Amino acid sequence: MTLLLGFSAVNTGNNLLFLVVSGLLAFMSVTGYAGMRNIKGLIPEIVPPAEIFAEIAAPFRLRIHNTKRHSPSFLVRLECPGGQGITFPLIGCGVSTEGSISLMFPDRGHAVLDRITISSTFPVNFFTRYWTFATACRFIVFPRLQAGVTVGDGDEAQRHGSNSRQDRGLDGELERIATYSGREPLRMIHWKLSARSEELLVKEFGRQTAAPLVIDLDSLPGQGLEQRISRAAWLVRRWVGLRPVGLRCNGKVIPAETGRHHGLKLLAELALYGRD
Repeated sequence: MTLLLGFSAVNTGNNLLFLVVSGLLAFMSVTGYAGMRNIKGLIPEIVPPAEIFAEIAAPFRLRIHNTKRHSPSFLVRLECPGGQGITFPLIGCGVSTEGSISLMFPDRGHAVLDRITISSTFPVNFFTRYWTFATACRFIVFPRLQAGVTVGDGDEAQRHGSNSRQDRGLDGELERIATYSGREPLRMIHWKLSARSEELLVKEFGRQTAAPLVIDLDSLPGQGLEQRISRAAWLVRRWVGLRPVGLRCNGKVIPAETGRHHGLKLLAELALYGRD
């Protein structure tokens, strides 16, 4: 419309048309400047989760910092490669806000989100202003999980991951409060909670010691390397919090330990197997 009126004003020499065109150009300039000011001073950040598995959507946090002291930002959209993004209606002066999006990766191994785009249609949706920021968000995508059968000892042999844990002990950590069945010793009864209910309740503890599970990647059942890696990853995630778990692959042996950090170490080893 502005171009059409501009040509008409030049051809006709009508002063009223010149005034209208001047007003439109001024409006475009002011709104364009306001749009640029709206997205200046914004710093984006991508925070990946601790565990990212192939073919499973993982929640990433998108965080944005408004470094401006005197002006908030409106209708700001953060967008990752692939089109996934989130829109923030208002970001106050000198504050930070964040949201969550789900991203999925098809393969295991190293992955990177190398850029993030800040855009906004503020103030009147005539223009979409945007900045593209380079990021250094690097992480490891763990193998796809595929349930298998645990090869263990005793009552843990051939137990599927979908079943609940049946082994209990007297020297581990408190796991739950359950109803008294008559098989538990009297010292396991939780007398304070039992006094508040109509039945006896007992404390159930886990076993402090458990036989270690060493996963041999070459001996696991499966059709091909990727399926064996997927089953090994499932075993690690299933058991590393309950018993010592180790890994043997390609002549390398990682001693059996427990804990979340050890589990992440084993999963990273499986994720990078054959990808270095």
